[in-house]
Amino acid sequence: MLSLVIFLPLAAAAVLALPRTGRAAGAVWIAAAAADLALAVALWATYPGGIGHETRLRWIPTVSAGYHIGVDGLSLPLIAMTCVLFLCCALYSARGPVSRSYAALFLFLQTVSVGLFAALDLLLFFVFFDLSIVGMYFVIAGWGHGDRARSALMFFLYTFLGSLVLLLGFIGLYVGGRTFDIADLARVPPFADRPGAAAVVLLAVGVGLAVKTPAVPLHTWLPPAHTDAPAAGSAVLAGVLLKMGAYGFARIAMPLLPGAWQRYAWVIICVGLAGVLYGALVALAQDDVKRLIAYTSVNHMGYILLALGAAGLAAPSAPRTLAVSGAVTQMVSHGLLTGALFLVAGVLWDRARTYDARRLGGVAATAPRLTALAALAAFGSLGLPGLSGFIAEFQIFAGVIGTGLPAAVVAGALGVTGILITAALFLRVLHRVFLGPPGEAGVTPDTRWPETAAIVPLLALSVLIGVAPRWLLDLIEPVSAAIVSLVGRP
Repeated sequence: MLSLVIFLPLAAAAVLALPRTGRAAGAVWIAAAAADLALAVALWATYPGGIGHETRLRWIPTVSAGYHIGVDGLSLPLIAMTCVLFLCCALYSARGPVSRSYAALFLFLQTVSVGLFAALDLLLFFVFFDLSIVGMYFVIAGWGHGDRARSALMFFLYTFLGSLVLLLGFIGLYVGGRTFDIADLARVPPFADRPGAAAVVLLAVGVGLAVKTPAVPLHTWLPPAHTDAPAAGSAVLAGVLLKMGAYGFARIAMPLLPGAWQRYAWVIICVGLAGVLYGALVALAQDDVKRLIAYTSVNHMGYILLALGAAGLAAPSAPRTLAVSGAVTQMVSHGLLTGALFLVAGVLWDRARTYDARRLGGVAATAPRLTALAALAAFGSLGLPGLSGFIAEFQIFAGVIGTGLPAAVVAGALGVTGILITAALFLRVLHRVFLGPPGEAGVTPDTRWPETAAIVPLLALSVLIGVAPRWLLDLIEPVSAAIVSLVGRP
C-alpha cells in the first residue's frame, strides 16, 4: 500500500499527459490528492509499530542500494501532513482554470515528497531529494510572479549545489558501511572508530541538508523563492520541502553518525539558535508580507535544529527525547500553519496585487473571513496555547532547558525570546494589514469557497493538535526515544 501512496499522484500526472484532459486537470488533481490522503489515513490506521508497511527490493545490487521503503513515527506524520497540504493546494487552485502542466507538476512533487519521507535507502532518498528541486524550479519559473526567473534560478543553484554536497556525504557513508541501506547503517554506524572521518562526513551531510532546511547562513535562496512563487508553490515549499532537510537530520545524520553528532552537538545548537533569532529579527523588519512569512520559516526551522542538537548532549534521556518529540511535532505544525499563511498571502495578492503592508489596511472591514483565518494562523505560528505551535515549542524548550546543562539553559532562554519577537511581528502585521485604517490597495471580495476550503482544514488540524495532541504524540514519542538511544551510542 505504501508504494501506491507514493506513486498514485505520479500516475495521475501521467493521465494528464493524455489528450483532451485539459479541462479536467483541476478535477483530476483534486481526486488524486483526495485518494492519496485516504490511503495515507489507511496507512496510519493499520500501522503496526516499528518500521511498518515495509517493502525491500533489489535495485542496484553492486552498491547494495535497494528500493527500501517503510514508515514509522517519524515519517508517517510527515506523509499524512504532506497529503493534507497537497490536497489543500489542489482545492485552493480550483478558484480558477488549472493547466495540465501545473497540476501535473504538483502531483509529481507529491510523489517525490512522500517517497522521500518513506525512503529507507540513502540513494533512493537522494533521488527523491533531487527531483523535488527540479519540480519546484518549474513551479516558480512557470507560474510565479515578480522576478520569477531569477528567483527560480537562485533556488535551483543553491539547493542543487547543496544536494551535490549531500551526495558526497552519502558516498562517504557508503564507503564506511559498504551499503546505502539506512537501517543497516544505523545498526552498525560507519566510522565509529574514526572520529575524523565521521566529522568530515557529518559536515557534508549537514551542509547538504542545512541548505534545504534552510539554516543560517545557507538560507539566502529562501525569501526570493517564496516571494515570487505562486501561493500553492510557497505553501508546498515551506510546508513540505523544507522538512526534507530537517527530516534528513533526524533520519540520517543523527542515527548514522552518533559519535560525531555528540561531539558537534553544540555547533548544531548554535546554528539553530542563530536561525531562531536571526529569522525573527529580520522578519520583524519586513514590510512585504510574504517575505515576512518566509523569514518566520527560518525562525521556526531554527527551533527544530536547536532541539535536534540538544539530543546529542551528555544529559538524561528523558528531556532529550522530549526535545526530539517537539522537533517532529514542529515539523508537522509548521507545515500546517505556514502553509495556511502562504495561502492567505495568496488571497491578498489575488485581490490587491501587492504584498506591501504599507499599501494594505482595513482588510477586516471588507474581508472578515480572510481576517479570521489570518489571525488564527498567525496566533498558531507565534505559539498561542490551544494551537499546534504551542505543543511543539513547549516540548522543545522543556527538553532543551530540561537537560540541566547551564549552557543549554541559556540557549533555551535565548530561544524563548524568538517567540516574543515572533509575537510582536505577527501582531504588527495583523494591525497594519487587517485592523488598521483602509489602505490604498483594497482587498475585496472576501475568500471564495475554494480558498476557504483550502485554508480551514489546515487550521482545524492545528487546533486539534493544540487541544488534543495525544493521538499524534503517541506516534511520535517511541521513535523519538529510539533516535535518542541511537544518538547516545559511543
